[in-house]
Amino acid sequence: MSADAASGRPAGATFAERLLGWHALHGRHDLPWQHPRSAWRVWVSEIMLQQTQVTTVIGYFDRFMARFPTPQALADAAADDVLALWAGLGYYSRARNLHAAARQVRDLHGGIIPGDYEGLLELPGIGPSTAAAICAQAYGQRHAILDANVKRVLARHAGVTGWPGQSRVARRLQQEADARLPEAQLADYTQAIMDLGASVCAPRRPQCPLCPVREDCRARIEDKAETLPTPRPRRDKPERRARLLLIRDPAEGRLWLERRPPSGIWGGLWAPPILEDFDRAALVQRGVELMACEAPATLSHSFTHFTWHLEPVYCVPMAQQPNAIREHDGQWHTMNEALQRGLPAPIRRLFERLEEPDP
Repeated sequence: MSADAASGRPAGATFAERLLGWHALHGRHDLPWQHPRSAWRVWVSEIMLQQTQVTTVIGYFDRFMARFPTPQALADAAADDVLALWAGLGYYSRARNLHAAARQVRDLHGGIIPGDYEGLLELPGIGPSTAAAICAQAYGQRHAILDANVKRVLARHAGVTGWPGQSRVARRLQQEADARLPEAQLADYTQAIMDLGASVCAPRRPQCPLCPVREDCRARIEDKAETLPTPRPRRDKPERRARLLLIRDPAEGRLWLERRPPSGIWGGLWAPPILEDFDRAALVQRGVELMACEAPATLSHSFTHFTWHLEPVYCVPMAQQPNAIREHDGQWHTMNEALQRGLPAPIRRLFERLEEPDP
């Protein structure tokens, strides 16, 4: 029987056998959450890797683990400490859910992460794919993950058409994922299929000649590798504009920051007040007035569903009602204090520029 050079396994081997052989030779074996591959480390890595590249996550993961080595440590921490370490990763509901889930593990499970799929699904922020990843990688259980990389591999290999965000397509991909699971080496297999999607079976210009499962890949056979999976139906991304109020304390030069609402954009983080309906009445309600000085350039930040343009303006509390600003959930900060808070990444970059000395 001839051997497949890309996979290191005999020709005619199963999908899982070929993938495991390839992974032994070409996969990633030095990711920080693999050593040790505990349930806590796998869980945190899976949450961070949602919508974020591995190269970005590694630094955040190492810092997070150093500060919160156990669910108990995270559960006992203040929300500000958690969000400060998460700042820059985006999608902050992930951090809030992880914090809430750690508290649930502490309060309901004695600090022990559930070792079963159904128990994991009861924790905030853990969906089917994350629960499957923890079960497979930390506990060696037979569950199939379905993250973006895996969906791409399966859509191409099985020739599944349709946008994976559709329920019908997602169900088909889950069936394909379950059918390919091996009986053993579940942790290695799970990492292998993610690695294949992240490297060889990439979104653009997939390297089909290097793929260990190319021989029976429908996308390769039918020359559809560049068109599968079917992209999300395109929609124009709307643009929104707002004013970012840089309110200065005239006596000490401190900056007023407010905690964002717990849900929604930048939920739970600290930022200057943001007004989408900007007029004199809105400023009076805030108890501030504009300063006649040049402000920093407009910030533009792209979210999944829209782009936000924030125009900074300098303000001071109104002399007639200097305490009106305190009616809002905020505090005065020196610039150094502000930079210690959990700030949205574009706000942090703005503050770092403001702190730089003039040339």
